[in-house]
Amino acid sequence: MSENNNIVAIVNGKEISKDDVVKFLNDIGPQLAMQFQSPDGIKRVINEMVNQELFYFDALKTKMDEDTEFKHLLEITKTNLLKDYAVNKLISSVRATDEELRDYFDKNRNNFNRQESVSASHILIESYEKGKEILTEIENGLSFEEAAKNYSSCPSKDSGGGLGEFTKGQMVKEFEDAVFNMEVGEISNPVKTQFGYHIIKLTDKKPARISSFDEVKEQVIDQVIKLKQQNLYLNKVNELKSEYEVEIF
Repeated sequence: MSENNNIVAIVNGKEISKDDVVKFLNDIGPQLAMQFQSPDGIKRVINEMVNQELFYFDALKTKMDEDTEFKHLLEITKTNLLKDYAVNKLISSVRATDEELRDYFDKNRNNFNRQESVSASHILIESYEKGKEILTEIENGLSFEEAAKNYSSCPSKDSGGGLGEFTKGQMVKEFEDAVFNMEVGEISNPVKTQFGYHIIKLTDKKPARISSFDEVKEQVIDQVIKLKQQNLYLNKVNELKSEYEVEIF
């Protein structure tokens, strides 16, 4: 057994480290990786990595790397990898100056408008009558949050019915029409949507406004960098077209 605590397995002398396991999980994507977060899941990942190494060493032993089909596949992979590498190398050096950022923000201020937003909680029930019964309990002292935990069929009941902050266009029309016409602290009568009936409590409302540069600086940087990268890419393409013959049919 290896004395290095970072090593989780050794196959034919090749070490598999904890960092390799992390990279493997990152490569398969966050949704799939979630299935392997338990100790048993990690063991399954390590076993699969061991299996892959076994196939690798067996492929070398049987000289699969000399197969014509493999060489063809390797050439295709190398070609595609080189294409991606060349593009990334071209655009990775792009930076934006403070002057460029400020100029872009000043010319595109309207794109950084903050829409009116609200924060709300709700209780989802099956009928208008049940909603009125719950409203009576709330009027008699039951907190909205407890009512949500007791009666709501929405998963948000675990957080007292909280839906967080949202803007127009994110909720179904009937719900949206009601909540954006409420006052902070107000609790609605049951509102019917395709999901059932909602008792809504408005917890906060923020008016539409223009964001300051500092508030959206990261967004500005991202947009300016992408525009500069696009221009650099297109300019390079035009330059290469004058160097290499291109025919499109």
